[in-house]
Amino acid sequence: MRTDRGCGCGGDATRTSAFVRPRFFAGQLLTEDDLSLLVEYTTAKSRLRNRSLYGPGVICGLGVTCDPCGGGTVAVHPGHALDCAGNDIVVTCAERVDVRALVQERRISALGVDCGEDCADNADDGGRRYGLYVRYQELPVEPVAPYATEEPCPSPGCVPSRIQEGFRYVVRCDDFEDHRHNPGTRLLASLGDLARADRARTRDRRLGHYADALFVASLGTGRTFRFDAADAQRYATAFAWLRENAGGEGPPPPPTAREMTEHVRALAAAVARFDTYDPAGQDQLRKDYPDLATVQEARGVLGTACERLRGADREAAWPDPLRRTIARAVVTETAARVVPERGDPDAPLEVRMLAQGTPLGHALRVEFRADIGLIREWLLCRLDQAADLADCALRKDVAAVDVPPLLPPPPPDSAEKATIAEVQQIAEAAAALGTAVRRFLTDAACATLNPPCGDRTDTDVLLAHLELDGCDVVRVCTATREQVLPGGSAYGEWLPKLYRLRELAERVCCQPLPWYQKPTLPPQGPVVRPYAEGLLGDGPRTGDLEEMLSLLLTPAPGETPPKALHEQVYTTPSEVTDSMQELARLRTQVVDLTASLEGLRAQMGSARAQVTHLEEQLPERLAPRLAELEGAPEQAAGQATGQAAGQAAGQAAGQAPDQAPDHGDEPAKPPAKRSRSPRTQKPGETS
Repeated sequence: MRTDRGCGCGGDATRTSAFVRPRFFAGQLLTEDDLSLLVEYTTAKSRLRNRSLYGPGVICGLGVTCDPCGGGTVAVHPGHALDCAGNDIVVTCAERVDVRALVQERRISALGVDCGEDCADNADDGGRRYGLYVRYQELPVEPVAPYATEEPCPSPGCVPSRIQEGFRYVVRCDDFEDHRHNPGTRLLASLGDLARADRARTRDRRLGHYADALFVASLGTGRTFRFDAADAQRYATAFAWLRENAGGEGPPPPPTAREMTEHVRALAAAVARFDTYDPAGQDQLRKDYPDLATVQEARGVLGTACERLRGADREAAWPDPLRRTIARAVVTETAARVVPERGDPDAPLEVRMLAQGTPLGHALRVEFRADIGLIREWLLCRLDQAADLADCALRKDVAAVDVPPLLPPPPPDSAEKATIAEVQQIAEAAAALGTAVRRFLTDAACATLNPPCGDRTDTDVLLAHLELDGCDVVRVCTATREQVLPGGSAYGEWLPKLYRLRELAERVCCQPLPWYQKPTLPPQGPVVRPYAEGLLGDGPRTGDLEEMLSLLLTPAPGETPPKALHEQVYTTPSEVTDSMQELARLRTQVVDLTASLEGLRAQMGSARAQVTHLEEQLPERLAPRLAELEGAPEQAAGQATGQAAGQAAGQAAGQAPDQAPDHGDEPAKPPAKRSRSPRTQKPGETS
């Protein structure tokens, strides 16, 4: 029996499954195909789970920091990452990566094409930017010689018996694209060109303000509009403002024109509501609200205000052309339907529209027709190109909308009246297309909640953004790389704040460093400088960085408060303290002894200099004796030097060389006279 049904309607799939696993049974002849299929099945399942549940990015670790030795290398720390194909990339130990070599390798592989200037030249903007990536790779290892088989063409030589999973580092231009699913990406694909989408949506919003009023005005023929206390308050406020500011010469400036137009619309709506009553009803309104006794004066004030507003610069007052048309309709319809003494009883449809605060002029009706056609065309175009349409009847409903034909632009300030059929046609088309726009936007927004499968072509995992100045790495940034959230307590509580943190990190972490800019002074006139507020106070801290810090430190609802780091304080035992104090005293004594030794060495050097000086002045026959004295102990050096000096003095006085002079601490005596020998002694002399 067949299990498939051709197209698969109500039956099994007609295509082969992506996964086939081996089935073993008793007596089966196992071959390398069976075992290889088992390995491929488990590997493919693991990669599918990694790819679909987690996605590419860094799971933990893999921090990139500046190398301590500087230059063109960085340090990559251990960690775990997944690429977009589901491969595990595990770095088990810290590694030094030579970025210069990787840049040169990239230039060679790209035939010299690079993101910036040559390595030796610095770019004008301060450096070049690269992305450091890690790439999964497999390497066949451990070759073995296979046994002989009956295969007709066996593999020659040795065959690798293992597949070693590894990685390599690469650098690329810093144009990294995030693999994470952003719901806005699919929404933009559904909306198409944002300018066209915004044009259709703004016109639909303006029609939405008029849809209910158009229906009420076309269906409420001959009915009065209720005038209540809120209308009376609006009447009194607007009349008082216009009576004080409507007069004057020349057109009002843009800010005044905008404010005056709003008061004209409010007062005109109140008077138009008053005009929908019959004379008896108007008399009763005057009794209930005494301010209505000035209705005729209010008409005159409105006429004066409309005359001034006709000469106002409408483009400056209302840059938005859609609002500008409504402002012109306020002036035109008020002057035509309310300013006359008894209003305009021949135009009940326009009066009822004005009474609701939604004036409907000729120019505005022409624009409404064009807007309806534009919205319908945009919807049909987007529905034809939508790939994830879930509202199956939407296109048929949009195509069935009856679009009123276009009309040529009317003359300026035209007061041509509308018909009930025209108003009803515009109201029905506006209501139908407004509903269709909301249905389309809802369908497009809901489709973004289903993330698509990731792209598996680019398998490199970004580790860091690098900035090079010449051949040196000057900055490393890892804050904006893809980060896998495996769940659990480590990351689960971060989810409420991750998107805001990501946005702040884009503006804070990987941007160029701020630089000081000198204040510029005007060529003439006074120099304006702001006062440094809060210089000595505790003013609030603002900025993206402060918000980022506050977001990290302030717990979100239900989040566990961040834990403060408690530093461990160690108490040193008393024995160790005493030993350290004794060691400090010994070090002090050693320093003192060293200083004393240096002093003795200085004195010895001075004594040697004196001996050298005496040696130069004494006869040569005393040189050996001085040399002998220099070799004697230093305790007798001074005494020997004194004896030598005494001998020299005695010789100078005629004393024999072997006669030693008196020495010691005794005072010096004059030299004794030599006694004559008996042979030379004269008679009468005594010895």
